[in-house]
Amino acid sequence: MRSRLTVALGRTARLAARVRGGGSGGTAFPGLVMERTDPGFLERTLGRLPRGVIVVSGTNGKTTTTKMVVQLLREQGLKVFTNRTGSNFVRGVLASLLTEVDAAGNLDADIAVLELDEAHAVHFVARVRPRACLLLNVMRDQLDRFGEIDYTASLLHSIAKATSDVVVLNGDDPRLAAPAFLEGVSARVVSFGAGEDLRSLFLSDDDLRTGVVSPRQAGQAPSPRVTLEAIDGQRATVRVDGTSHEVDFAIPGVHNLLNACAALGVVLEVLGEDADLPGLLTTLGNVRAAFGRGEVLTLDGRPVQLSLVKNPAGFRMGLLSAASQAQDGEVVVVAINDEYADGRDMSWLWDVDFSALRAGGVAVVTGVRAWDMALRLRYDEVEVADVEPDLRRAVALMRRVAADTDRPMRIFTTYTAMLALRSILGEMTDVEEVMS
Repeated sequence: MRSRLTVALGRTARLAARVRGGGSGGTAFPGLVMERTDPGFLERTLGRLPRGVIVVSGTNGKTTTTKMVVQLLREQGLKVFTNRTGSNFVRGVLASLLTEVDAAGNLDADIAVLELDEAHAVHFVARVRPRACLLLNVMRDQLDRFGEIDYTASLLHSIAKATSDVVVLNGDDPRLAAPAFLEGVSARVVSFGAGEDLRSLFLSDDDLRTGVVSPRQAGQAPSPRVTLEAIDGQRATVRVDGTSHEVDFAIPGVHNLLNACAALGVVLEVLGEDADLPGLLTTLGNVRAAFGRGEVLTLDGRPVQLSLVKNPAGFRMGLLSAASQAQDGEVVVVAINDEYADGRDMSWLWDVDFSALRAGGVAVVTGVRAWDMALRLRYDEVEVADVEPDLRRAVALMRRVAADTDRPMRIFTTYTAMLALRSILGEMTDVEEVMS
């Protein structure tokens, strides 16, 4: 009876939010209503899932990796609940549940795979103990929220300690692989990582500052069960339990190949002997990018790729991915906002090497911090054709340059700018609807 009332209240709140928002929105508010009126709803609902809950957290790659895990499990025949809107706070999970449960609060799923913000994941695991967690990395991000990087590591440590069965972590991240991180963790620990020949591509936060790849230390996390051994364009060599497999990936971005290894690692652990490895590898090759994370749209018959950037490591990987795809002559746009969801502190832009953009320059810099970004590019001798803080006018400029020169487009964008740009582009071309 309690759950039935909570669902009714949540759906009423969602309807009210949509009416007030003109027919859109309503992702977080109903979750807030449910959280305040029935704090036990989350635990009651998810606690009944036969295969439990997988939590995915870390600084970079949560949304795309979560999508990969979900697709892998579904292709193996499981019914999976996930917070696909990307709202990775506890309230976002509740709002996503609202769209999946019946009137009595029953969820028709075998397992839940949830992307969770590092800080909010700590609140979540205090209510719902995950069966498995996947911890991707620890990077400087949103310094106004998280402060020092070791604090972020401590948040992930809390998730690991709360996990009952298995912790899958990045064995190349010095903070996650450190013996101190594993103290108090009762679940078994396995890792994923990059082969020695690729470690210079996937630098840790410390490596970014020193410019030297940190050697693996004895006594750290167990040797990786899944390893990314080699990359040749969209083809990669993935080693699983000592055996190499060739996979042709559809998803763009070298960073997403490592995310794929992470996803495969946690799925193998959760499925155990039921795992169909050949089928999993086939599915992995077919996964597409999550919205805004390397997502490719078509505008005026030309591709436009959205590349989410939010910290030095993420921007670096975005630039590397652009270079690896050999898209000569792209019309490049950089969109930088500093809203709460982006992080207010934009000083991290000065830790990114933008020299890769010198050859082609940047067509438009836009967003709330457009002039700051233009100044940063000037220091790296990158030519900027236009500075236009208004996103809609910036899209028009990009579109005009692409049409005049018949070139593909790429937008490096922070989170809130990405959401706004997708809305603007949705008026001009097909864009997948992701909000509940």
